[in-house]
Amino acid sequence: MKKTPLFDLHLEAGAKMVEFAGYEMPVQYTLGVKKEHLWVREHAGLFDVSHMGQVMLSGVNIKEKLESILPVDVLGLAQDTQRYGFFTTEGGGISDDLMFANWGEDIFVVVNASCKEQDIAYMKSSLDGCDVVPIENRALLALQGPSARTVMSELVPEVASMVFMESKKLLWNGVELWVSCSGYTGEDGYEISVPADEAKNLSEALLASGEVEWIGLGARDSLRLEAGLCLYGHDINTTTTPVSASLNWAIQKVRRLGGEREGGFVGANKILPEFTNKPLQKRVGFIVDGKAPVREGVDIVNSEGQVVGSVTSGGFSPSLSVPIVMAYVQVAAIDAELFAVVRGKNIPLIKTAMPFVPSKYYRG
Repeated sequence: MKKTPLFDLHLEAGAKMVEFAGYEMPVQYTLGVKKEHLWVREHAGLFDVSHMGQVMLSGVNIKEKLESILPVDVLGLAQDTQRYGFFTTEGGGISDDLMFANWGEDIFVVVNASCKEQDIAYMKSSLDGCDVVPIENRALLALQGPSARTVMSELVPEVASMVFMESKKLLWNGVELWVSCSGYTGEDGYEISVPADEAKNLSEALLASGEVEWIGLGARDSLRLEAGLCLYGHDINTTTTPVSASLNWAIQKVRRLGGEREGGFVGANKILPEFTNKPLQKRVGFIVDGKAPVREGVDIVNSEGQVVGSVTSGGFSPSLSVPIVMAYVQVAAIDAELFAVVRGKNIPLIKTAMPFVPSKYYRG
């Protein structure tokens, strides 16, 4: 298995390591998943996400070409800001989701670890005449939580004024950091690309604050679930369209029917009509009425016992002290009385808006 540049630091911190996307990654530390989760909600957590794919795009008309394979507004993205997007299939499904930043002549892209090889190959084959350069010599950290802004600004004062989805190149002790004001927890914070040989120094500088603890993949998953965020391969995949995944907001009006640059992306003929003709199923959130955990793959039934949906992410919410789930449910049944079938028993579900826990993104 591959190792990130911070592998030894994780071992020193008492991490339990597991295989994830071909890497040895920390699933939890000595605090344990629940305490790590709550630490992020109350203080600041440091995540090693160096397994993610970092890619630099450049070349003539790179923004126009990238927009031809993304159903989002690339041309209208202001410089030094980033946007959420996804690659789509001819059938309207999602082959991966990603973040991309406009740095003027270059576009910085971060893709999921499990999909990065296919994504890089796809971009190379689709962006004719442009450079698609995987970044192999940088680590990626995420600092998340209500104390993240104070801690990070002590090292790099310029981050104090950064707002949600801003993305900049900044210096720390002469080292160039690529910093975005974003994350995967619903909290304020930053994602920081740092040269691999400086990752240990930056991590130790952040951990020197009493407000920062290492956080593993276990709490990362429960945090993103509370934030109502999708995990690729679970809540979204090639069988789910952006509209069925409740990601309508990510396709800006300029790319929709009637927009200035409508369609023109892979799967547009399938995806765009769903804005008016509802898909058969939608991603929705539920609070579980009871304490029984409801996991991925569990069937959802109506009062007549008919299967009308399936759980894609589920677990205990440390912040709410109840189990929560995300699931795909037939649109016709969404407002009906629904149950999760756990070990032959029907567990009542209470439909709720997402995010389950209010987001705290800093918008200035």
